[in-house]
Amino acid sequence: MTQSQAFMQLQALHDNLQRYEECAISASELGDQARAAQALLGSLPTRYGQVLLQLLDRLEASTLAAEESCTFSQQELRDHLYGWVQKAKEYLHA
Repeated sequence: MTQSQAFMQLQALHDNLQRYEECAISASELGDQARAAQALLGSLPTRYGQVLLQLLDRLEASTLAAEESCTFSQQELRDHLYGWVQKAKEYLHA
């Protein structure tokens, strides 16, 4: 798995996150696509993958409820996912 594949998968994750915000894909589809980004996840420390999976799990769970959860909002989770993308980008560029 090459560094360029990791960057391409990171960009795809960012694009899919935007598509999710636009309601073009579901949280489940976003999660599935992110989990399939093995070149990206393999290029990052293990902790990055753990955090990403936790955020995706929370986002998917939050969409099952009809209303925002008291413990976290979907917007906060999206913000955290964008932050994760930025940190992963910084790590890969280092």
